[in-house]
Amino acid sequence: MGSTRSTGGTRTTEAATAETSLPGTRPRGVDGPGGHGPRGRVARVHRAWWVALAATLVIVAAGSFSTLSGALVDPLHGAFGWSRSTIGIAVSLNMVLYGLTAPFAAALMDRFGTRRTVPAALACLAAGGLLTTVMTAPWQFVLSWGLLVGLGSGALATTFAAVVAQRWFVRRRGLVTGVLTAAGVFGQFAFLPVLSWVVERHGWRPALMAVALAALLLLPPVRLLMADRPADAGTRPYGAEERTRPCGAGSRPYGAEDGDEEDAAHPAPARGAARRTVRVLLDAARTRGFWLLAGVFAVCGASTNGVMWSSFTPAAHDHGMPATAASSVLALIGVFNVAGTVGSGWLTDRFDPRRLLAGYFVLRGVSLVVLPFLMSATVRAPLVLFAVFFGLLDVATVPPVIALCREFHGDDSAIVFGWVSAAHQVGAGLMAGAGGVVRDTFGSYDPVWAGSGALCAAAALLATAVRRRPGRTPRCPQGRRAVGAGR
Repeated sequence: MGSTRSTGGTRTTEAATAETSLPGTRPRGVDGPGGHGPRGRVARVHRAWWVALAATLVIVAAGSFSTLSGALVDPLHGAFGWSRSTIGIAVSLNMVLYGLTAPFAAALMDRFGTRRTVPAALACLAAGGLLTTVMTAPWQFVLSWGLLVGLGSGALATTFAAVVAQRWFVRRRGLVTGVLTAAGVFGQFAFLPVLSWVVERHGWRPALMAVALAALLLLPPVRLLMADRPADAGTRPYGAEERTRPCGAGSRPYGAEDGDEEDAAHPAPARGAARRTVRVLLDAARTRGFWLLAGVFAVCGASTNGVMWSSFTPAAHDHGMPATAASSVLALIGVFNVAGTVGSGWLTDRFDPRRLLAGYFVLRGVSLVVLPFLMSATVRAPLVLFAVFFGLLDVATVPPVIALCREFHGDDSAIVFGWVSAAHQVGAGLMAGAGGVVRDTFGSYDPVWAGSGALCAAAALLATAVRRRPGRTPRCPQGRRAVGAGR
């Protein structure tokens, strides 16, 4: 039989072949385990997983930039004689842009596509890193590290993960979101000890050169593996065909969202990225759910980055613990962030994200209240257990929040999540500043931990106050009752 062409809405042979690679299907004539058939053909890996792989590599590289700032302060102070407050201007600008760039980056990905936006962000990271190695004045550090690296890393943060999961996955969205979020954490902590060793042994310039070259080396594989949307690759999102399988009257498979009917289509590019980003914010700001999620995520930033990454080391030092030992505890937290985030994504595919958020914050709040009683001059078993426990909860809030943004805001969910992430950074910054004030006022960080625990309790209540979208079709997990269904 000859090859067929698309007429009147029928799919081409290439599109039909690509669809046979979706989960649960095999190429025609293929039988037996593993997809091996009479002609020895093997079902191909769905394109969505290759896109996810490319996104993982990119997010890991961007994460390695984000934690390098702390390792640069002392070397730059020694090399140029700049004050730490001067260096802090560039670092602060980097952090602010990291949070504010995310929603605009999501709109740019809708306007120009990920195949253009992601390489541009990688080039921005590489340029910022390389220019930092040749700077000689503080204003140059502000432009190279504060502006360029801040823009590049912000564009490749969790919002990018949300875009990939939204476009390419119907099934396993929560799991993929968790994996991509964990990739950023892995990039932050897996390479930090290596980069710190390079800074100590060989200087700060080789460390910057290494991360900049890593960003450049990712450009070819990103162009090869990345595609803007499934339709561009002649396929459908992973698990899209399972929507046709009955799961109960009026229900769809668990993990599918409203609006997925059109996820194989290629909408017209959204022009005016900046204008659209602001418009989405104004529209979202009219809803109660947006403010609840923004409040929840602001507390998330305050109770993680705001206290652990700014107050934990000096608080441990107050108890006689060396800074190197305190840093090792933070590194342990980072290691278990990966497992916690991936596990949270898996849970988000199966349980109500509101309940997950409430549970995470309750457990996190209890751990922070207990922390002052675990401090000592040495790292003992109880503090190690705290690091493991807190690490599992630290970034676990991201997949449920992304899922809720998707539920309430559909195609605009990535941009909305970018604005919610900005609230996360605001909460972190406010708590970081408050920690110093509390220490100067009371001579101890203990009130910081108690206050953070109280904020977590409030966030748990806010999470439970988020209501399911009216008229939403219940999702149906395998062998379980749909989430939100009556008792």
